[in-house]
Amino acid sequence: MTLNYTTTILVIKDLLLAVGLGLVIGLERKLVQGEVGMRTFALICLGATLFVLLPNLMAVPNTALEQFIGQLVVGIGFLGAGAIIFEERSGKLRGLTTAAIMWVTAAIGAAIGIGFYSVAIISTALVLLINLIILPIERRLDRK
Repeated sequence: MTLNYTTTILVIKDLLLAVGLGLVIGLERKLVQGEVGMRTFALICLGATLFVLLPNLMAVPNTALEQFIGQLVVGIGFLGAGAIIFEERSGKLRGLTTAAIMWVTAAIGAAIGIGFYSVAIISTALVLLINLIILPIERRLDRK
């Protein structure tokens, strides 16, 4: 199966947008010394976009797209679980925010794959705002 020129350009645009938005989220995580960095988030967003694009490119029924998205949610949840660590000495759980951001990044990729570009961009901005605004507030509250 080959894609025509216009479809190929649109797919490339989607994949580049996914990588770009994933990199932005990964950069924020790296700057706050997150456990997961830029490459991981770019790959999560790219993979999610590709998984959602595939059924559309193959012209399969919408139920297949729903199944792809459902499996994507489960798969990313499993991947995110690997980022969560319980530190016995401090009694704290680490990596929950990273796992949640991995999950949201996959949803952003899915939105791109469906063609909801503004939703993906706004969601990326919200992830950044939540992390950049709420993190300092949480740190102040932790010191009290």
